Amino acid sequence: EVQLVESGGGLVQAGGSLRLSCAASGFTFDDYAIGWFRQAPGKEREGVSCIRSSDQDTYSAHSVKGRFTISSDSAKRTVYLQMNSLKPEDTAVYYCAARLGSCHHGPSDFGSWGQGTQVTVSS
Repeated sequence: EVQLVESGGGLVQAGGSLRLSCAASGFTFDDYAIGWFRQAPGKEREGVSCIRSSDQDTYSAHSVKGRFTISSDSAKRTVYLQMNSLKPEDTAVYYCAARLGSCHHGPSDFGSWGQGTQVTVSS
């Protein structure tokens, strides 16, 4: 059974940093694309960043490039999202999700999801 568990969310002031973690189990970690998505109240879920460990195929949304960094630790079966220079508009519930194959797909192509972790950035 595929399981994804997010952690690391919280409340931070604008300009601050957080590191989210996504612990994965139940599948061949390196072969799967593991992505971070976010959903703010009243808005659609959007892709933030994604990585596939086997070839380090990655994707980052334009809105977070230069501020967020995705990485993975195959031994720990964990994907991290380091978020720096946070802005109030980054406030959302952040989800990690997994799919077999590449990163370059929208949320509807990711079949397994974690429960989400809240990130709130105050101004």
